[in-house]
Amino acid sequence: MDKILDQLNEAQREAAQHIDGPMLILAGAGSGKTKTITTRLAYLLSLGIDPANTLTLTFTNKAATEMRERALSMIESPVYPPLLCTFHKFGLLFLKFNIGKLGRKNDFVVIDTDDKKRIIKQIDKELPTALVASEISRYKNSLIKPDQAIAQAEHPQYKKIAAIYKTYQDYITENNLVDFDDLLMLTHELLEMDDALRKSVSERYRYIMVDEYQDTNELQLQLLKKLCDTHTNLCVVGDDDQSIYGWRGANIRNILEFSNMFDNTKVVKLENNYRSTEEILTAANLLIQHNRSRLGKTLISTKGKGKPIELFQSSDENEESNKIARAIKQLIDSGVAAGEIAVLYRINALSRSLEEGLNRAGIAYQLVGGVRFYERAEIKDAISYLRIIANSHDDFSFKRVINRPKRGIGKATIDKIEKAAYDKHLSLYQYLSETPKSELSKLLSKKAYAAINRFINDLEILQETLEHSIMGFIDQFDKTIGLKEYYAALPDGMERVLNLDEFYGLFRDMVKKNPDMTLDAFLNEISLQSDQDQIKGEQISIMSVHASKGLEFTHLFVIGLEEEFFPLLGDGCDMEEERRLGYVAMTRAKETLTLSTVQSRFHKGRRKQLEKSRFLTEAGLLKGALSIEKSTGYKKGDLVKHKLFGIGRVLEVSRAGRDYKLKINFGGNRRDILSSFVEKV
Repeated sequence: MDKILDQLNEAQREAAQHIDGPMLILAGAGSGKTKTITTRLAYLLSLGIDPANTLTLTFTNKAATEMRERALSMIESPVYPPLLCTFHKFGLLFLKFNIGKLGRKNDFVVIDTDDKKRIIKQIDKELPTALVASEISRYKNSLIKPDQAIAQAEHPQYKKIAAIYKTYQDYITENNLVDFDDLLMLTHELLEMDDALRKSVSERYRYIMVDEYQDTNELQLQLLKKLCDTHTNLCVVGDDDQSIYGWRGANIRNILEFSNMFDNTKVVKLENNYRSTEEILTAANLLIQHNRSRLGKTLISTKGKGKPIELFQSSDENEESNKIARAIKQLIDSGVAAGEIAVLYRINALSRSLEEGLNRAGIAYQLVGGVRFYERAEIKDAISYLRIIANSHDDFSFKRVINRPKRGIGKATIDKIEKAAYDKHLSLYQYLSETPKSELSKLLSKKAYAAINRFINDLEILQETLEHSIMGFIDQFDKTIGLKEYYAALPDGMERVLNLDEFYGLFRDMVKKNPDMTLDAFLNEISLQSDQDQIKGEQISIMSVHASKGLEFTHLFVIGLEEEFFPLLGDGCDMEEERRLGYVAMTRAKETLTLSTVQSRFHKGRRKQLEKSRFLTEAGLLKGALSIEKSTGYKKGDLVKHKLFGIGRVLEVSRAGRDYKLKINFGGNRRDILSSFVEKV
């Protein structure tokens, strides 16, 4: 064990040899976090601590497996291997032994997200299923039960969602099903209601470690407090500067306020960085220093100065993608393996021009953790509508969008229409537009007939508009179809709307450059752009900054460094989280980092002149002054609690003197309240 400890630096060794009491390991990017906590686990076992008394919690099975293998490789294999798993796996194991205390059998079945959505769809077909599923998940992770949700709801839509939540929870309970959120919520419920069980479990797991602690939510924090009922031997590892999942419930206050929640906390900072050069870390450190809500640390490179950060400045996204492609080709031609190169962007809509530039240059790429631009559901929907308008006999496209946005036309109705059209040797569009009303009304319900009639009328209006002006058609298209409005209601609606804006903007731009372009020509052009099958060989990686967390690349490019794109601006924007995303992006690079900015880009469907990102100034790459902003601590989507009005969701955040004004929806009752009068749930 001494030989293993000798491989650690001073801070890592201090953390690894800490035994009793709470400890926060503040682990900067590339600072050997995994090595430190696996060594600590091995050290505890080497002291004779029973492996069965340890519990290490992670966020992914991959991380759990890697840590287990690394820890066990340092010591003789114990009789009982230590429990090292995800939060949800722990919940599953716990419930298998204890769910009987809730009057349920332990042969329950865990349902996945698709199963959950199918059950919700059986209960209600009107509201978007993804929205309802997301809200139910939010309720559970905020420890709000169905009856509480119903009592708080005032707005008709939230009343309906709360009622669906109750019906859904009753259904899965009756059928002995458990969803992912229940794995933690029911575990917490059992530990809260049963004092003897809580003490017993806490006595068993006397040494608890949590990885990626900055990503924990309220439910996970409360669960950890229950597990530490009889002791405070909780070691959490994380980086407040890499907390980038606030939008999905992660609460940065869990790590910022850890020392206040647990008395006599030992704080160890891992600041030696083994990944990036000094040039890269200097810029990353300067950028993150602008954040006010942070515990504070400075990464120190162990790799030497390295090459200066390069800044690409282009007129538009086409020039940008061509520059990136040329630079990548030079790297590959010089012998760099494609797998060592990556391009990052803040929003997925930016991948469109990048993908096209790489295709033109014949550079093979893999899109990590996402879907290629032209394969995204919202883009396929838009293309399907355009194909029907260009060729009304395209049954494949017609079937895809007949009920998108939702028109109350189910599969059974579509099957009836398809059979009737087939029998008459007509396309679906022909059958519905040419068959007399008297005949159609026998086949379809009154509601379905009215919806289909509106659908056909909309298509006819657009075909007529196209005959007069293709530019007028582009402007009219989404107003008539309403795809943006449909997708905006979904949990990831903002990203989808930005993708549609990018697509409409591309269409508009191509027509401006070629006024004689037809709809057919546009469809043919994008079908070629979206085909990458001809490109072979090892691939570079392209991905969002979120998808890059935990990865590293020798040569890294980050595109879209403009205000409104990176940082993303708008309702509920959390500038500190945007800055943390910038910090995460920069610290993925090992040897070279290239940042790219353009003068104009599509924004909300139209070309717009843009300002360079403030992050370039803040990172010391362009001239400017340091200015630390006061964080609001609140953003759009946060659940908050008010003494009089109860629990509500933040809709907007705006400055009001030294404070911040929040527009909050308390179950349909919307009020403007200063942030100092509410607290986060």
